[in-house]
Amino acid sequence: MPQTWVTWQAYNDFNSIIKNELRLQSLSEKITYYDEVLTMSARMNAVTANSVWERRYRQFEPLLDAVIKESIQLAPEVYNNQDAKETDLANKRLVEMEYKSFDLVRKGQALAARSLLLSSQYESEKRKYASGVNKINQAIAILIDERVLKYKIYLLWSIGGSVTSLAFLIPSWLLVLRLLKNYLTTSKMAQITLRDLNYELEMRVEKRAKELRYKNDQLTQTLQKLQQTQLQLIQTEKMSSLGEMVAGIAHEINNPITFVKNNVSYVKEYSQDLLNLIRSYQDYYTQPPDIIQVQINEIDLEFIQGDFIKILNSIEYGTDRVEKIVKSLRNFSRLDEAEIKSVDIHEGIDSTLMILSHRLTAIDKHPEILLIKEYASLPLVECYPGLLNQVFMNILVNAIDALHEYNWQRTDDEIKNSPSRIQICTHQMNESWIQIRIIDNGIGIPENIRDKLFNPFFTTKPLGKGTGIGLSISYQIIVEKHTGKLYCNSTEEQGTEFVIEIPITQNSSTFTN
Repeated sequence: MPQTWVTWQAYNDFNSIIKNELRLQSLSEKITYYDEVLTMSARMNAVTANSVWERRYRQFEPLLDAVIKESIQLAPEVYNNQDAKETDLANKRLVEMEYKSFDLVRKGQALAARSLLLSSQYESEKRKYASGVNKINQAIAILIDERVLKYKIYLLWSIGGSVTSLAFLIPSWLLVLRLLKNYLTTSKMAQITLRDLNYELEMRVEKRAKELRYKNDQLTQTLQKLQQTQLQLIQTEKMSSLGEMVAGIAHEINNPITFVKNNVSYVKEYSQDLLNLIRSYQDYYTQPPDIIQVQINEIDLEFIQGDFIKILNSIEYGTDRVEKIVKSLRNFSRLDEAEIKSVDIHEGIDSTLMILSHRLTAIDKHPEILLIKEYASLPLVECYPGLLNQVFMNILVNAIDALHEYNWQRTDDEIKNSPSRIQICTHQMNESWIQIRIIDNGIGIPENIRDKLFNPFFTTKPLGKGTGIGLSISYQIIVEKHTGKLYCNSTEEQGTEFVIEIPITQNSSTFTN
């Protein structure tokens, strides 16, 4: 009979709804668990560089895929919408970043892998994926409710048919009552089971979240310590290499230059005596023999007499210049002054400018950069001279690079009307502190970048032209080594100012603006 068939169909639909509901809940829990396992395995692989975590990742990855496929089979309409597609895209991007982290670890770039998995992009995709999974779970709940509603419609239709044909459908009616009783009992049991499952899942998720937060805090602390250690190693290696370079230059150049300089004065004196002797001969023998006159004309004796002393003066100037360069290199590195020492800050700035002088002059397509020094009268300052000079070098190099890049974007008329310049100002803020300001009139720094300037390995320069450690090291030197302050003021299209504030003596580091 049709009525019996409808009742039987409702009964089968009910069993299917209950079975699918419980299975979908179980699959949702497994998806959450496997996703957490994959994320943890990828991050632990980046932290420990141990391949066992990558093998664990590969082990659980097909399990997650199988669970997702089964969930799609049970509720295909839930996975055929825009939210599900965006969730799938977020999952693919997460897998791509996790695969990339494995590749970086295998190449010995564990630090880059950790940075990738702790990046804002990775966290953003995680949030998108989690949000999408939640939406899918909500859609599944709605689907189940719709199926229950459909069952109720079948049931009402069956009851209506039974009323009209009660005499013929009493057995069917009793079956319906039995089904209804079974439905209520099963529904109650399903609700209790679902409540227990939800509670257990919430407890497990909360416990897992606490564990992940704790591990993430540990990873963050470890990463910060590794970055600081790496910066210190880089700084030590850089200063060591600089020391070897300076020592080599001083040894190879200083001795011959000193020899030349010490003897050029005698050469000038002897040359002047010889020239005077030649003039005396010319005054006494006004008509020399023809053969001597020919030689005088051939060598242009008059020109030699005027130009020879000029050549010697040029040689003397050149040796003075080389001596100043060697002295500036020594003063810049200050490798023999590893401890705190009272020094003239202006001397360190000038030594750095001497080393960078070739980058300030007009070369090829780079126009000249004007240098404006506004030095106030400063006392001697207690500091680590070599480290402080390194800060001057990093900031000035960045300013020069920024001005060169800005000039590439400007026309010749714009450069002529507003020449590139770097202004260095110093003044004593009070009896305990001094301030150094290094200002350029370049393109400026966008606000969203200024907050990241002193982060380790952050750079806006193209790959291969910047390491992102210069300003981070400078900040560490000023703030940690000298208990001072280093900050940046910048307005786009107007220029950038870096401000250094340090105490005059290291026991007067407390300062109030």
